Amino acid sequence: MSDKLLTHTIIGAAIDIHRSLGPGLLEAVYEECLAREFTLRGIPFERQKPVPLVYKDLKLECGYRLDFLVCHRIVVEIKSIETLAPIHDSVMLTYLRLAEARIGLLINFNTPILRDGIKRFVWHYQEEATDNAEAQRLAELRREDGA
Repeated sequence: MSDKLLTHTIIGAAIDIHRSLGPGLLEAVYEECLAREFTLRGIPFERQKPVPLVYKDLKLECGYRLDFLVCHRIVVEIKSIETLAPIHDSVMLTYLRLAEARIGLLINFNTPILRDGIKRFVWHYQEEATDNAEAQRLAELRREDGA
């Protein structure tokens, strides 16, 4: 599954949860529901994935955990807070770097319209073609854009 389709599917699952439950619940509730949606949709994921932190050959057990690592490449962090702050952006970028993931989705369920609570992050992105047809289509799109 392409990164674009996978992020679209993740966001769709979050929107379904938000439409059903609404804002104002604890993060743990949304996390449990999102895990269920991933399972129902056949999306491979790891939940509360430990993130190793190494400083000058010293492995630190700091207890950093990703809410979700989806398909070994997309970090999904769940919030249920009044407003996202700049520190949340910094944390997500750090998680992407430490997890060596390419894409991150920060989803704040405590918004009237979930679309307003979703932020997408990219860390050193390089799209990988999953098959020859997709690779050819990407090459054609790049030619059309003048790349």
